[in-house]
Amino acid sequence: MSTRPAGVFNLRRREILPVAIAGAFFFFILTALMMLRPARDALGMERGLDSVRWLFIGTAVVTLLVNPVFGWLVSRLRRLSFIAATYGFFILSLLGFWALLVFAPDTVGARSGQVFYVWFSVFNLFVTMVFWALLADRFSSDQAKRFFALIAVGGTLGAIFGPWLAARLAEPLGTASLLPLACGFLALAVGMAWLLVRVQPDRPHRESRIATESDARSDEHTRIGGSAWAGIRAVLASPYLLGIAGYVVIMTVVATFIYFTRLQMVAAAEADLDARTGLLGSIDMWTQIAVLVLQVTLTGHIIRRLGLGVALALLPIAMAVGFIGLAIYGSFLVLILLEATNRALQRGLTRPARETLFTVVGREDKYKAKAFIDTFVYRVGDVVGAQTEGLLGRLGLALGGLVSVVVPLALVWAALGLWLGRAQHRRSEAGARAGDAAVRDA
Repeated sequence: MSTRPAGVFNLRRREILPVAIAGAFFFFILTALMMLRPARDALGMERGLDSVRWLFIGTAVVTLLVNPVFGWLVSRLRRLSFIAATYGFFILSLLGFWALLVFAPDTVGARSGQVFYVWFSVFNLFVTMVFWALLADRFSSDQAKRFFALIAVGGTLGAIFGPWLAARLAEPLGTASLLPLACGFLALAVGMAWLLVRVQPDRPHRESRIATESDARSDEHTRIGGSAWAGIRAVLASPYLLGIAGYVVIMTVVATFIYFTRLQMVAAAEADLDARTGLLGSIDMWTQIAVLVLQVTLTGHIIRRLGLGVALALLPIAMAVGFIGLAIYGSFLVLILLEATNRALQRGLTRPARETLFTVVGREDKYKAKAFIDTFVYRVGDVVGAQTEGLLGRLGLALGGLVSVVVPLALVWAALGLWLGRAQHRRSEAGARAGDAAVRDA
C-alpha cells in the first residue's frame, strides 16, 4: 500500500476513510450545537450581563460535579459504551426540554431559561471533549499533526450549516422543533464514533505499544478502569497536564474579555444597530472562511514545519497585539477584527495543535484528565475572565485596564505554548524509542 502523501492534505491512502468518518463525526456534533446556541444566548441575556456572569459560575460548578460522574463511566464501561452513554444522556435531556416547550409552554420562564443556559454550556463542552478524546486515542502524534486540522473542517462546516438550518426551520416549524432535530444529529454522531472505532485500529503505532489488529479489536472489549477522580488527581500531579490546564485557563480568560467587551459595545450602540448587526454577520462569515483556509491548507504545515510550540504561541501574540490596538483606537471595528482573529486562530490552528498534546498521554488521562481540563478548567477561565472584566469595569478602568491584564497574560500564555510544544515532542520521541526497543526485544 502506498505511503505517499495525497496532495496538499498530506493523507496516506489507508487514512482517507477514518479521516472522512472523523470529519463527518465532528460535522454532526457542531451542527447540533450551533443549531441550539442562539437560543442559549437569547435566554441567558434575559436578565442582563450580570446574570450571564453568574451563569458562568453556575456552569463551572455543574461541570465540576459532572466530572466524577463521567470519570466513573470511563472506569466502568467500554469506550463505545461510555461515549454512547454520554451522548445518550444529552439526547434524553434535549427531548425533556422539547417536551417542556411543547406540552407545558406556560412553565417556561427566566429560571428555566437559565437552567437551559447552564445545561447547554456543559453539554457543549462534554460532547466536543469526548470527540477529541476519541481522536487522540485512535490517532498517533504524527497523524494528529498532519490531519487534525483537516478533520476540524467537518466541525467548521457544521458550525456554518447548523445556524443556516436553524434560520430556515425556526419560523415555519418553531424553535422547539430544533431540539429533536439536534438529537438526530447527535445520534448520527454516535454512529460515526462506532464506525471510526471499527475502521481505525487501536493505535498500532510505535509510539504507543506493539499491537496487532486483533489485539486492537480485543482491546475494545476492555475497560479503562481506575478511579472516578483519577482525572483531577492526574492534572494536579503532572506538570505537563498542569501546563495544558494553564494554557486553557488563559485562553478562555482572554476570550471572555473579548466576549464581554463585545456585549458592552453592542449594548451601548443604540444608533445604527442594524448596520452593526450586518457587520457582525459579515465578519462571522469571513471568519469562517479564514478558519477553513487555515484548516485545509496552512495548519498542518505550520504544526509540522514550525512545531507545536510555535503554533500554540501564535494566538497569544496576536491577542496581545490586538488588545493594544483596541486600547489605542477603541473602535467597534477593531474589536470585531480582534474577535475574528481570535476565532480564526483558535479554531483553525490552536485547537488542532492543543488536541495533539493529548496524543502522548496515557489512555486514562486522554478521557479523564482531558475531561477535567476541557470542561471544568475551561469554565474556570470563563468565570475568572467574566469577574475580572466586571471588576475592571466597576473600577472605571475599561479597555486600558484590560490591556494591562492581557499583555502580561499573553507573555505567560505564549511561553506555556512553547514549553508544551517541546514537552510533547520529547514525550513523542521517548514513546517512539520505547516502541522500537520493544520491537527489537520481540
